[in-house]
Amino acid sequence: MKIVDVQAIPLAIPLQKETPSSPWSAGAAKQIVVKVVSDEGVVGLGEAFALGTPLAVCNVIEEGLKPYLLGADPTQIEALLEKMYRGTFIYGRRGLAVFAISGVEIALWDLVGKLHGLPVSALLGGSVKTRLRAYASLLRYERPEEVVEMAQKYVEQGFTALKLHQTDVASVQAVRKAVGDEIDLMVDINCAWDPQEAIRKAREFAEYNLYWLEEPVWPPEDYRGLAAVAAAVDVPIATGENESTHYGFREIITQQGADVLQPSLTKVGGLLETKKICHLAASWNIPVAPHSFYYGAGLAATLHLVASTPGCLLVEFPATALETPLLAEPLRPQKGCFELSSQPGLGIELNEAVIEHYPYRQDLKPFHIA
Repeated sequence: MKIVDVQAIPLAIPLQKETPSSPWSAGAAKQIVVKVVSDEGVVGLGEAFALGTPLAVCNVIEEGLKPYLLGADPTQIEALLEKMYRGTFIYGRRGLAVFAISGVEIALWDLVGKLHGLPVSALLGGSVKTRLRAYASLLRYERPEEVVEMAQKYVEQGFTALKLHQTDVASVQAVRKAVGDEIDLMVDINCAWDPQEAIRKAREFAEYNLYWLEEPVWPPEDYRGLAAVAAAVDVPIATGENESTHYGFREIITQQGADVLQPSLTKVGGLLETKKICHLAASWNIPVAPHSFYYGAGLAATLHLVASTPGCLLVEFPATALETPLLAEPLRPQKGCFELSSQPGLGIELNEAVIEHYPYRQDLKPFHIA
């Protein structure tokens, strides 16, 4: 068996229009689907991180990675990863090249699972749980009352945990008052503050009983700054969404920069790299809650990772739908929990119509998070 084709397909599927609207909606409409095709016609589906520059990531896959994959045995995932990492190290030990490798690696796992008739979770060691608690990850909104409206909507759907992307105390206060104390509440700052401001803000948030405060420090690789914040406040600090490879997470751990680690499968190197991070975390008794604001293979792969790995807390679920589903059967929790698929591979199928109807356009508005 050998690989005969590798495809990177940039898409732009807009989010469903909601009231209230979010300033993030337009820029969030970017996806990269990765396909790895075997000579037996079996296709593995992957997803690469697309938020910034999708065409650049696709070019790395098509020009930088494809030559290492064509003609190779798709079941030799470790060997192919070694080739891809060594072949791209001059220009990519993090960022675009690792995004590209992540998408290919996820597709390889899906392909191998289909070949063997097994779910990816079984290939990763078997499920330790099949019912996976999810949290609704909200977009950023301009006014506290808008955040409250969206928070209440997802609590009514059965979610017992919510994540806000607000940086103001007023929004957090309003949501906590609206949803009560039994809902776990997280706040993701997206690397907006210096360490001193992060300490001050974290103390202001403390009375609202946050499950965690996420990525409070700019730049995200200021591990000493993160450690200073974590040591100074009682709110648990979460980080790692913008980190690459287990080497980066080793630095976070050894410098005691986080209470919760958040590798993102489409950005960190894929499933095997995330497994390494989980093993590192376990040796320090640190929980993992992977970042997964995705609609396709990235979310599916996260479900299989969490299901097969002790020490994972929750699954992130994007609290807004695409205008047209990326998958033939969209992944969506029921009453705040996912049920893991037992189908071969990742257990998903692409909605092929989106390839024709939603090609990526370069005129999409940038995604500003500050």
